[in-house]
Amino acid sequence: MTTLLEVSGVSVSFDGFRAINNLSFQIGAAEMRAIIGPNGAGKTTFMDIVTGKTKPDEGRVIWGERSLSLLGLSEARIAREGVGRKFQKPTVFEDQSVQENLLMALKDRRGPFSVLFYRPQRAHLARVAELANEIGLSDQLRRKSGELSHGQKQWLEIGMLLAQEPRLLLVDEPAAGMTPAEREHTTSILVEAAKTRAVVVVEHDMEFVRRLGCKVTVLHEGSVLAEGSLDHVTANKEVIDVYLGR
Repeated sequence: MTTLLEVSGVSVSFDGFRAINNLSFQIGAAEMRAIIGPNGAGKTTFMDIVTGKTKPDEGRVIWGERSLSLLGLSEARIAREGVGRKFQKPTVFEDQSVQENLLMALKDRRGPFSVLFYRPQRAHLARVAELANEIGLSDQLRRKSGELSHGQKQWLEIGMLLAQEPRLLLVDEPAAGMTPAEREHTTSILVEAAKTRAVVVVEHDMEFVRRLGCKVTVLHEGSVLAEGSLDHVTANKEVIDVYLGR
């Protein structure tokens, strides 16, 4: 398996609190991974480091075949290198249609002006139709994004990230606030995406993690406590202690 992202020996402290402590993590080029752990385990900080939002005090973050160091690169440059991130709360342009949101996000089109003053090419519209199909919103293309349900907005945002053709997708608690049917559809979208890219899902919902059927990394106090299948890690005594707070 080709390693796409390798994080090694990374630590970061905020006001004397060690949020990430000698963390090492790697993921392959087409792999799904779930990251679980109690609140304060360092899950969000880990994503902040990979996307360039937070600079670690020490360690390495190496990316892609060229072994590029992501440390010191701007968030925009890291995004251009192919790291996409979806936050918990969806951020879509509510007054624009689903189609317009997806057009704006396409890789070779940057910024709203290119959409407002430009007649999209057939190839762009075809790609948008393909993305809409992938996220299950083909029948909602003309609809204003503000009218979508919470789950549909989440799917649209995943579609907008996929439109940028990231090689790594970081997704924060995608199942939060969804109906069981929506969660099931979200699982399918992510599993499909992970066939052609790396997908890292940070999640609290164990049932959702089980449905992803992937390797799980458990973080605790800023470092990896256990790694393996969900059954393997949930049978680990240390993991049980941490989760049940004994």
